[in-house]
Amino acid sequence: MKTVRYTLDAMQDLKRHGNVANRIRKAIADYAADPLAHASNVKALKGSAALRMRVGDYRVVFMEDAAGIVVTRVGPRGDVYD
Repeated sequence: MKTVRYTLDAMQDLKRHGNVANRIRKAIADYAADPLAHASNVKALKGSAALRMRVGDYRVVFMEDAAGIVVTRVGPRGDVYD
């Protein structure tokens, strides 16, 4: 299982969207434990090394390496890519 870390921006985004924060955290933890479980919901962002995960109407932007996952942004689709 990979470690999951959140940036300050991601933590603030999760506070802002508190009604789905637990669902988002669980989806990220599930992906860290077994990437194949959410493979259909994860795509690479064009022009960047970042990935995005779809969790309902929300998107999670993160970077992944061999050691872990760093979540950089969380928000509703369309607003998270700014």
